[in-house]
Amino acid sequence: MNPFQSFREYEEFVYTLRERFPAIERSTLVVIPRGKRVAIVQGELIFAGGYRITLKERLSLDADLVVIESYGYAVWHNANKIAWYDSQPHPDDPRLQSTHPHHKHILPDIKHRRVPAPEMSFTQPNLIALIRKVETLIVPSASK
Repeated sequence: MNPFQSFREYEEFVYTLRERFPAIERSTLVVIPRGKRVAIVQGELIFAGGYRITLKERLSLDADLVVIESYGYAVWHNANKIAWYDSQPHPDDPRLQSTHPHHKHILPDIKHRRVPAPEMSFTQPNLIALIRKVETLIVPSASK
């Protein structure tokens, strides 16, 4: 079930991420209205250990529910992009059909190596799954 019935609710979600996830050191995320039924979310979440998530989401208000129309999320460690998620369809790639169009680009050939991304959705906030993923990356590096 989609938890957001207005852009205001989604804005509150975005602007309170740091309160709910202490691993986020800084956020530059902004929600930019583009009319009554469209908004853009963009910016980055910065974590300890040189990790960050850069993102852009295009939101629409459809039948009084906030829907993510399209997205792009990149996970970085220092200057290295270690993964990215997008909703660009690849209908000719049978490996991605289980989560079509949601997929993740991974190393070593990040541009061409794609895997299904079952944690991504158009009707649920994707940021929670991404933040939790980065939190798992921070823990090992913090103990070194």
